[in-house]
Amino acid sequence: MILNYITWAPDPEFFSIGPLTVRYYGLFFALGFLIGYYLVDKMFRRENAPVEWVDKLFMYVMIATVVGARLGHVFFYAWDYYSQNLNEILMVWRGGLASHGGALGILIAIWIYSKKVTKRSMLWTLDRLVIPVALVAVFIRMGNLMNSEIIGSETSLSWGFIFLKAHIDNPEIPRHPSQIYEAIFYLITFIVLMYMYWKKAAAEREGLIFGVFLIGIFATRIFVEFFKEIQSGFEEQMFLNMGQILSIPFVILAIYLIIRALNKPRIKI
Repeated sequence: MILNYITWAPDPEFFSIGPLTVRYYGLFFALGFLIGYYLVDKMFRRENAPVEWVDKLFMYVMIATVVGARLGHVFFYAWDYYSQNLNEILMVWRGGLASHGGALGILIAIWIYSKKVTKRSMLWTLDRLVIPVALVAVFIRMGNLMNSEIIGSETSLSWGFIFLKAHIDNPEIPRHPSQIYEAIFYLITFIVLMYMYWKKAAAEREGLIFGVFLIGIFATRIFVEFFKEIQSGFEEQMFLNMGQILSIPFVILAIYLIIRALNKPRIKI
């Protein structure tokens, strides 16, 4: 049997104009936020929420995502390095973002946003915000694919990718396209959440959409991590890596929120 592996070596730069360079990762990230803005605006208008809440929400979320994801990478995965190079913590352009840190950053931002802006519960905002966030997660993983980063472990499966531009030993060895695996699961999560909100009025059960989102994102993360290369050396002797360990509390929270939402009466929106 002849296996036709996929040789993957795209240029991570989409285009350049003089000193300006647009990379696929940044383009996908920005596209995700633009679509997310549109979706949240549509939901807020449907519920007659103040339109100005949308602009403030995305200001909070964008800052929290970048700051949280960067600090998450620094403290969860590379503190040994950054503790000796504190001046590089702010150098986001060199790479190094952790989704769990971004999630924690967003939760803190939404808590502040709910107190200062909406005067409503965090869950009211989160039930709406996480719908486009699931789509943003799809775009981010596709950006990772274009950057040949967060790659999978070795595989003999016919759809294995040969990541020629990956910064790893033996890049010619076929590996799982783990970025695509995650992107597919996140896309399914986004579709389910859209259906829940628009067709099943799931927002009337406060916390239900957010709970399903957490399951879709973090249960996926636990599963797909088994097909990924380790990101830090200290994970080599661990049965569950850092990404999986950090995902467990989110899954537990998700189960609690779903049970709570299904056992409470619906609320009017």
